[in-house]
Amino acid sequence: MKRSVRIKIISMGNAETGKSCIIKRYCEKRFVHKYLATIGIDYGVTKVTVKDKDVKVNIFDMAGHPIFYEVRNEFYQDTQGAILVYDVTDRSSFEALDSWLAEMRNEMGNQVEADNITVIVVANKIDRKRVVDETEGRLWADSKGYQYFESSAQSGQGINDIFQALFEGVVSALENGGKKIPIQTQLGYTKDQIEAIQKLKNAKSDYDRLGLQLGATKDDVNKAYRRLAVLLHPDKSVAPGSEEAFKILVAARTTLLKKCS
Repeated sequence: MKRSVRIKIISMGNAETGKSCIIKRYCEKRFVHKYLATIGIDYGVTKVTVKDKDVKVNIFDMAGHPIFYEVRNEFYQDTQGAILVYDVTDRSSFEALDSWLAEMRNEMGNQVEADNITVIVVANKIDRKRVVDETEGRLWADSKGYQYFESSAQSGQGINDIFQALFEGVVSALENGGKKIPIQTQLGYTKDQIEAIQKLKNAKSDYDRLGLQLGATKDDVNKAYRRLAVLLHPDKSVAPGSEEAFKILVAARTTLLKKCS
């Protein structure tokens, strides 16, 4: 006979990141094209089977606008799982993730309880032109010990995986006496590597790519090249984009050495 459990899930993230659309896409298998701001809290219930258990899921979709803080702050208590969403087309929503975690911890009061919430980080709207790279999102989630998923509420991409991982994480924690089971999030690359890749791809000049000033000598160019090559050589780096960044680095070095001759 299957055991039945009840769990509480919340959504967190800035307004217009697609939290409600993600939940509707999962629960109702549909996408709402017209933006309708969540007013305070939306509430829904769904039933799933996880690890041979019947699970009744109470979902509290929390409005992301600051004016609804006094409404949503009452709903953090007794939370067991959270979907933390940002919009890959809006960098400010990504940069706000830390403040959302701080709000949750502040409102829960009990540090141990907050640490044992299963949090899934979701990078939404990947069907659009993005300004936040996947590597940035993965690195941030990795630093917190959270699982990371990319999604498009419009197409449905990634949606089922998000909720499956969330529900399994919460049920596993319940089986472990309410203590979250740590996940393996070792990506095999560092923040320095990601920052170097982004700088090489986004810089406006070869001098900027190598971190040099106009008038740099051949020795300056070669030193800068060697420093970055150690970080990004495709034979040593597994960071996404390393190969492309290394090609840009080699081309920048070649161009600058010609200017120095």
